[in-house]
Amino acid sequence: MTSLRERFTADLKEAMKAGEKGKVSTIRLITSALKDKDIEARGLGKPETTPDEILALLQKMVKQRQESIAIYDANARPELAEGERAEVAVIEAYLPRQMDEVAMKAAIAAAVTESGAASVKDMGKVIAILRANHAGQMDFAKASGLVKATLAG
Repeated sequence: MTSLRERFTADLKEAMKAGEKGKVSTIRLITSALKDKDIEARGLGKPETTPDEILALLQKMVKQRQESIAIYDANARPELAEGERAEVAVIEAYLPRQMDEVAMKAAIAAAVTESGAASVKDMGKVIAILRANHAGQMDFAKASGLVKATLAG
């Protein structure tokens, strides 16, 4: 399997040859953010950014764009929102398929059992297990609400 870094490079070349300006600019944004992350890690004496950290970076980029889309839609700026949606589509192509709510609940139930969590105080243990086992596949904002509901009820 090729690494995400190699995919970014190959897809960038392909998009440039095909004349897909939007895809080219989005992939360049991704590689730029990744270089920034690598430089930051190097400054802290850490090794190159790991695949899990790259996935987290991509998820963060998607979340930022979704927030922008909401703002643009609320302020009647459909042309700007459409540009953000196009970027989200390109970025999401590099992310693993997201779990649906049924799968999330099943994963949460397994994590609760594995951690032995009994109350909301144990929520951190459950979230840690979910992050370790399902990084990139789960929206942890939604998951944390589901974990809290599971442990509270």
